[in-house]
Amino acid sequence: MCGGCPGHSQFIKANDFTLAADPTKHEQAPLAKADVPKLDFSALKTALDSLKKSADKLAVAWTAAAQTDSDHDRLNQALYHAEQQLLNDGLPRRPWYRHSIYAPGFYTGYGVKTLPGIREAIEQRNWTEAQDQIGIVAKNIDNLAGYLISASGL
Repeated sequence: MCGGCPGHSQFIKANDFTLAADPTKHEQAPLAKADVPKLDFSALKTALDSLKKSADKLAVAWTAAAQTDSDHDRLNQALYHAEQQLLNDGLPRRPWYRHSIYAPGFYTGYGVKTLPGIREAIEQRNWTEAQDQIGIVAKNIDNLAGYLISASGL
């Protein structure tokens, strides 16, 4: 049985599992999973747009600094600390992992998961947690965008 493939619910509705079952084995057909609610990723998209704009402004400041041979140390120090803006109070069920963009997978071992709070909530079908994590990640990316603007001195 497919368990969680994208067409799982459609296969159940079409009675495909029952039709394909071995008649000598008395297995129950899988149950349909609840529909996935619409998650609102607009805050994350807005934060990513803001990050792009701030990174572009920082690139202008960096280019100007490279041409005048000034502000290198200030910009380097600012960039050195920029990633700290992506830290939060910890991931769900793992408060010791504070990075909102990547972390070892909770259910998969140490393989890296991107956007772990959002991704793992979706994988576990915890829609409320997924929506909360979208907001947290968006806030962290907004913080980074603001930090880069202030670091660029523009």
